[in-house]
Amino acid sequence: MATTPGYDDEFLGATLAPPTAPGDGALLDYVHFSLQMHPERRLAAWVAWNIDGLRLFPGDSISRSGERFRADPRIPEDAQTLEAAYADNDLDRGHIARRSDLLWGTLEEARAANSDSFFFTNITPQHQDFNQSGRGGTWGLLENAVLAQEGLVDRRLTLFAGPVLAEDDPLYRDIVQLPREHWKVVVYRIDDELRFKCFVLSQDLDGVASVDFLDEFDTWLVPLALLEERTGLTFPSLRDAAPAELRVEGPVLVTNPEIVDW
Repeated sequence: MATTPGYDDEFLGATLAPPTAPGDGALLDYVHFSLQMHPERRLAAWVAWNIDGLRLFPGDSISRSGERFRADPRIPEDAQTLEAAYADNDLDRGHIARRSDLLWGTLEEARAANSDSFFFTNITPQHQDFNQSGRGGTWGLLENAVLAQEGLVDRRLTLFAGPVLAEDDPLYRDIVQLPREHWKVVVYRIDDELRFKCFVLSQDLDGVASVDFLDEFDTWLVPLALLEERTGLTFPSLRDAAPAELRVEGPVLVTNPEIVDW
């Protein structure tokens, strides 16, 4: 459980509050990340986290061995999507805030963040091909691509992400509606200019749930307005802090994160 404050909204030198979500889902802090639950869907409406690239441990230097996916005892178990949704199928327990993103700070902090990342509140049902590859790994490499940019101030990132919780997502096992899309916002400073990029990734649920979904495991760069429309979330702090990014056009298919104009 968290031993230090969760998401830091001043991490990039500007106040970047998490998105505003409808409803009154539980707000939970962990080491280096925070989230808000969606009360009806029993998944996170959003997760917010920070990455300090100068103090980031390599992902394989802190073992995940012995860590188990588990319910957060601070909220009722029936307010969370737990193991029954993942047994004997092709669904992975997919991290929203990447485990490797959270492994920074002191060794104690990094180990605590590693453990906190395994709470089911930070997990969504993700088809194994989506979670493990995502059309060549584009989705999982977005953070790495930004950290590699010249001019990135202090090697720091702020991220918001979660599932797109659409009303018509397919019901699975009478337990959970499976999200067909996930979203991510990457916020950063290059040459002291605050910037952000918004992404949506689709997952093909064929073989798990009976749905007709055309675009399997595609990553799209989208304008903030389109992201807000699809998710029902609003990001007033992004609009105030980086108005130039509101002019981003799209959607644009991202086959490699290096093609993004960071």
